[in-house]
Amino acid sequence: MRLAEKRNLLVPEIREVMDIRQASDYLGISPDTLYKYASEGFVPAFKLGNRWRFKRSRLDEWMDQQSNRNAADAALSPESSDRKPVRSAL
Repeated sequence: MRLAEKRNLLVPEIREVMDIRQASDYLGISPDTLYKYASEGFVPAFKLGNRWRFKRSRLDEWMDQQSNRNAADAALSPESSDRKPVRSAL
């Protein structure tokens, strides 16, 4: 087996549409936390049947927005960077 083929066996495939386990691995959080976030509408997700699904591109956009928002908050209030980010009420 060629080296390139061996490397592909070690790297998990990241699909555009992920289930809750794949998305939680991608985001680095537990599946239970991601399920809670999806149910609350905090992360972009959709249901296919009765299962949550997550588009990688939408998660990437969401993370960029969160990062930009947190950076703007830190610039306005340097002491706020020590606190845990809180989702704003709707």
